[in-house]
Amino acid sequence: MNTTDPRLLAFERLLNIMDDLRAKCPWDMKQTFESLRHLTIEETYELSDAILNNDLPEVKKELGDLLLHMVFYAKLGEEANAFNITDVLTGICEKLISRHPHIYGDVKVENAEDVKQNWEQLKLKEGNKSVLGGVPASLPSLVKASRMQDKAAQVGFDWPGIDAVWEKVEEELHEFKDAKGEEKEAEFGDLIFSLVNYARWLKINPDDALERTNRKFKYRFEVIEKHAKEQGRNMKDMTLEEMDAIWDLAKTQEPL
Repeated sequence: MNTTDPRLLAFERLLNIMDDLRAKCPWDMKQTFESLRHLTIEETYELSDAILNNDLPEVKKELGDLLLHMVFYAKLGEEANAFNITDVLTGICEKLISRHPHIYGDVKVENAEDVKQNWEQLKLKEGNKSVLGGVPASLPSLVKASRMQDKAAQVGFDWPGIDAVWEKVEEELHEFKDAKGEEKEAEFGDLIFSLVNYARWLKINPDDALERTNRKFKYRFEVIEKHAKEQGRNMKDMTLEEMDAIWDLAKTQEPL
């Protein structure tokens, strides 16, 4: 091993700084797994924003923040005599080797789908009681639906073709339209679930797609707000026709 590898030196420097912070900084000394949890989630969303904005300098920065959190958790584990950073890294290395028998063994694969199917089968052999057991309960519902459908499909629980998937969407849409009272919410959930499945067949990430629409809406709405402010008006006093006209103008100006 090349001990002068800059990657190893940089990682060792981070570990040493973490040791210093945990021993000397009042804020760092107070932190626990629980107190860091919400901060880690926040950092993950900040990385997601940077990726969606295609802002690579910001991606680099946010990756550093997340790496710090991983090192911090490992330090907490070491102090609790539960695990340390060596255990963490050894564990992920062993998992990757085990889950890639087409690289580190004699298994043959034809494409990426074969790799995904092998991955799910290996997880079951390792002790997972369900294919869906690896889907975190706290995932946002849209992401959870996508992950569950993808995992189920890896073991053959899937529609025969995309036409059947779209027929299911139309079926759920009709059921939603016909539903009454409290049934509306349940049928709306079924409709969204079927649309997420259709997106999977089209190889569209539904969460990314919805977030891009959120960003378009936000941009266009803020253009309306800007026009109203420049005219010294309150949006509540504008007609829907006026706002629609500005909305259509914003559509032609929005960034890609």
